Amino acid sequence: MAGLIDIGANLAHDSFDADFEPMLHRAWQAGLEAIVVTGSSFDSNPKALALARQHPGRLYATAGVHPHHASEWDDAHAAQIRELARHPEVVSLGECGLDYNRNYSPHANQQRAFRAQLDIAVETGKPLFLHQRDAHVDFLGILREYRPQLGAVVVHCFTDTREAMRDYLSLDCHIGITGWVCDERRGKALYEAVVGIPDDRLLIETDAPYLLPRNATRAEDGQQWRPRGGERRNEPAALPWVVKALAQARGQSEEHVAAISRDNARRFFGLDA
Repeated sequence: MAGLIDIGANLAHDSFDADFEPMLHRAWQAGLEAIVVTGSSFDSNPKALALARQHPGRLYATAGVHPHHASEWDDAHAAQIRELARHPEVVSLGECGLDYNRNYSPHANQQRAFRAQLDIAVETGKPLFLHQRDAHVDFLGILREYRPQLGAVVVHCFTDTREAMRDYLSLDCHIGITGWVCDERRGKALYEAVVGIPDDRLLIETDAPYLLPRNATRAEDGQQWRPRGGERRNEPAALPWVVKALAQARGQSEEHVAAISRDNARRFFGLDA
């Protein structure tokens, strides 16, 4: 399966430090043509850009502050993101949004940092890579307020309800699907909902090193995934397993899911420009 684009992999995570180049080689061998490296903190943002510069045309970067780090938000964070947004390798702002599941930052701080990053997105015109977990009502309210001024938006690592998905689609957002859809236990509702994502709004991602696809770890066809660099570490080479689950759930061929998600990613991030 060739031509896949992973729109969200946390390759600045230290779990990849020991085998970064072999990990990338496995991704290219698995059929990936590009990976967008997620920036999510003051430390990971410049590292994501540095990785993209080391692999031009194959790796790209985002720059943002995840809601877990929202309490750290200050003028220095805003200045860093504005500066990084000037670089062509930084193809999106984010990861940013709201996360009321872990609550590592108070809700008020999360909302403040989210709004500040939306303001920067309005200024720069960059696409947005958004995170929402257990915060749909507040997230939707803020996003709806800003949406007319924003460019392309993806709600990444979507794990919410069919109704939430429809809300985001009604705001002309893309939906990013991870290995969560591969889990027949906790991902059953998502598996049933993804058929409702229009072809031109579907994006795929690993969110590596998290969310190792469960269908890969229990495969019965001799192609069982053998994690590298840690027993449960996910990596971009596992993206075909997300395609496999999506194709089954949507009643489409794997080749079709691969092609539409690749073309959508190219348009969303401007990778053909």
